Amino acid sequence: MTFQKQRIAVLGAGQIGAIIAGMLAEQGHEVTLADASKAQLAHAAGKRFGTAVVDAADLGALSAFLRDRDIVVSACPYFLNKGIAKVAAETKTHYFDLTEDVATTAYVKELGRSADVALVPQCGLAPGFICILGADMAARFDSVRTIKMRVGALPLYPTNALRYNVTWSVDGLINEYCNPCEIVFDGQSTLVPALEGIEGVMIDGVAYEAFNTSGGLGTLTETLAGKVRNMSYKTLRYPGHAEIMKLLLRDLDLADDRETMRRILSHSAPFTRKDVVVIFVTGVGERAGRLEEESVVLRYDGNDELGAIQLTTAAGCVAMIELFLAGKLPAKGFVRQEDAALADFLATKAGTRLVREARGADASGLKLAPAIKNAA
Repeated sequence: MTFQKQRIAVLGAGQIGAIIAGMLAEQGHEVTLADASKAQLAHAAGKRFGTAVVDAADLGALSAFLRDRDIVVSACPYFLNKGIAKVAAETKTHYFDLTEDVATTAYVKELGRSADVALVPQCGLAPGFICILGADMAARFDSVRTIKMRVGALPLYPTNALRYNVTWSVDGLINEYCNPCEIVFDGQSTLVPALEGIEGVMIDGVAYEAFNTSGGLGTLTETLAGKVRNMSYKTLRYPGHAEIMKLLLRDLDLADDRETMRRILSHSAPFTRKDVVVIFVTGVGERAGRLEEESVVLRYDGNDELGAIQLTTAAGCVAMIELFLAGKLPAKGFVRQEDAALADFLATKAGTRLVREARGADASGLKLAPAIKNAA
């Protein structure tokens, strides 16, 4: 397919937005990175893309900014995305975001019923890449008993009691630790509390804990309704993290004072690029009359120039934009992550990078030998 240069706006010049802008610019698109903060934009100076001071919360200014853009990518905090999506639909600008927020996704889905452009929320890692992996895993069986998805974005060298460093949005982190979590249990979609369901997991000799967090399944519960008996998403952390977070959010009631919680994390858990992203997907089901299990385990290591969460989130988003421009996703309306076939996703430029940089990934594409067992 002939390359078509797009005019793309990326909103939010934080840890992920600038990386997305750079990846899209490297592919030849005309990219403008926008943020309300001149200081944030200054960090991105000298790149291949332009910059603009735009407050995404000012919907009038945002509308004027988007009128001559083909695509907008929101790398803003989740609570801004409803307004951004509404303006995108009104200005007929194709919309992509990184939200894990369930309410925001429901709002975007409703917008998509009458939109003349594509609205593609939940891009990135989890939801995002993990949903595509999960849907592909389910499709490998004649009937599916269980799909488990586990993802962790962690410091490579934990140095505090939380054993955690900020590697992405603090607002998004708090949101997924506080809101109810959707799972499928015994064929029925149900809600369970965040920070519960703690299980011990060991991957490649490293001990982790996994627990419920909100939003990671994306739209998979709807997509796989009636096709899977049990399905869950949990976040991976180093052991002990969940209990400390429950102390802060529940015993000290900071779930009802998220601004204070945000200040605590922002001042006590410093940002690091020396991070690691661990992805684990396992499926159990019947194939040719036999009960079988299959697993995929991936690991990405960050470095001084690019963190692992930056790579996986940005590449997950850019790959979806590539697929959309190639005509491999719906042209308008609400688009789910699992509308993308895994093979197509991995064949994009951004997807190829995910294959290349995954530890242990082989040439056949993210088909790894099982490397996980329950520690319990």
